[in-house]
Amino acid sequence: MDSIRETHYSSNCGNPSLIDVGNNGAASLASLSSPTTSSRYENQKRRDWNTFGQYLKNHKPPLSLSWCSGAHVLEFLRYLDQFGKTKVHTQICPFYGLPNPPASCPCPLRQAWGSLDALVGRLRAAFEENGGKPEANPFGARAVRLYLREVRDMQSKARYFSHKKQKQKQKQKQKIKAPTQSSIRHSTYLAPFLLHSQG
Repeated sequence: MDSIRETHYSSNCGNPSLIDVGNNGAASLASLSSPTTSSRYENQKRRDWNTFGQYLKNHKPPLSLSWCSGAHVLEFLRYLDQFGKTKVHTQICPFYGLPNPPASCPCPLRQAWGSLDALVGRLRAAFEENGGKPEANPFGARAVRLYLREVRDMQSKARYFSHKKQKQKQKQKQKIKAPTQSSIRHSTYLAPFLLHSQG
């Protein structure tokens, strides 16, 4: 795999979020492609590829892409869990298996299976586009496929949900408030006039 092209990784791409790399990560890709010619998928693939390269660079000890294996891919996927926004209930949680938990719980936030599966697909394609051989692609390793299957099964049983969507629901509930005393007095004051106008 010595022929694999090592992409230049800018220091601005240090944010390891697999989907939302941020403005710095997006800015570092401006020199790589023109937004008029690249699709959203291609831009996302480049961001993910740069993020993975930065992860290898910051690895202790630093790793070369040519020495990357399926085990290192698994390390990367588990590393991304700390930036996840999907709450996955553990088996000891009273809300385990419930689709709509009635209250909050201390269960950890993880990356959703769908996001990880899409990420691996993009990185697998990027590896081969950068000169890697399909038979040596670490993102297509059996261990990676088994890990994704395990995450899918675990999250489906736990009835995971997006922590971001849960926050949005809570904000919407807070907006729907009971009428205040001033609004009640105001409507009571106007009631005779409204009834008179309707009659």
